[in-house]
Amino acid sequence: MDEILASAESRIQSHRTAEVTLCFTGPDGQPLPRAEVRVELTRHAFKLGANGFQIRSIADPDLQQRYEERFAALLNYATLPFYWGSYESAPGRTDSGRLERMANWCAQHSIVTKGHPLVWHEVFPRWANALDDEAVLGRLQARVQAIVAHFKDRIAIWDVVNEATVGSTADNAIGRWMARNGPAACTAEALNWARAANPSATLLYNDFNVSPAFEQLCADLAERGAPVDAIGIQSHMHKGAWPVTRSWLVCETYARFGRPLHFTEVTILSGPLKAADDNDWFSTRPDWHSTAEGEANQLDQGSKFYTALFSHPAVEAITWWDFSDFGAWQGAPAGLLRRDMTPKPLYDWLMDAFHHRWTTRARLVADQAGRVTLRAFFGDYQVSARTPSGDVLHGQCSLQRSGPRETGVTLA
Repeated sequence: MDEILASAESRIQSHRTAEVTLCFTGPDGQPLPRAEVRVELTRHAFKLGANGFQIRSIADPDLQQRYEERFAALLNYATLPFYWGSYESAPGRTDSGRLERMANWCAQHSIVTKGHPLVWHEVFPRWANALDDEAVLGRLQARVQAIVAHFKDRIAIWDVVNEATVGSTADNAIGRWMARNGPAACTAEALNWARAANPSATLLYNDFNVSPAFEQLCADLAERGAPVDAIGIQSHMHKGAWPVTRSWLVCETYARFGRPLHFTEVTILSGPLKAADDNDWFSTRPDWHSTAEGEANQLDQGSKFYTALFSHPAVEAITWWDFSDFGAWQGAPAGLLRRDMTPKPLYDWLMDAFHHRWTTRARLVADQAGRVTLRAFFGDYQVSARTPSGDVLHGQCSLQRSGPRETGVTLA
């Protein structure tokens, strides 16, 4: 563990930054020699997120405001809920209006959105139990394609299939489909439904079951040529945080499939842990509270987890679960915020890490050709320049890991 963390900052500089040259021109297209330039990162290319299930959804306006202010201040990525049983509580009656409001709020705050999940054997609609399996599967395909197509201008990333490695255990049409055809065939079919509905979407397979079964499914999907754009890995740690060595090993194991890794559901408690033999993941405990000792442990374990993952070249996204203890899954003290929306220490650490330490703010003077060279984190930038004559011009640019290392920036 010590070796992984000791070398993390070096890997972060290697994998999350690059030396780039910005070439500044004015509105007339002419270079800006000797301009005093300010360059500031406004959004990381790396997706730093949480599930945003309380966006536009809290009855108390003060709690809603504090939740959304702190979400937008820290994060650039939000997972929104599309569970079939709650999204479509009756045939054809969907919750699209609420999800549109959530997605629109995210767009207004420059937060990238992901929909979760489209195909899952849990949270199955009760009304579907009255239908035969083929009818359910027809509705499932229609659901996937309708949602992906309807939201394509708002949501372009999807957890298409969730937990297929254990899908056959469910006593419903999806479970029987997976038992009959196997998880790889079903997952590939669902991914193809989503791809047809939005060819430019980023599609994930997502699972908690970090095991040889998950690895085999990834291999089978690759062999089938299934359109998996990223591998989603859940890391709920209700019974204790993963050691850094385990987190690193998981990254190394799944990186070999040649797809970016998204840590889609990260939980580290700031209160008492679940018992080692408690496998009821849908239970709730109303007396489960955050404690000072628990928050210190969450800070220690969470900061190590983020540092290790941010330093791994295959990881493109980390999503915390839940953002706040208010309305949290199982009532667990798992949030970055307490129930009153005050920040826990890990929230403050993340603010410092991603908005102060792991960021780029630079003041430079351009050369005679209007060029500056600097090492910068990948992401979106606001730039400004004061010319020798005193004019102040503004513009934007984006630096990407796979993009050019010399970029023209027009200021006006």
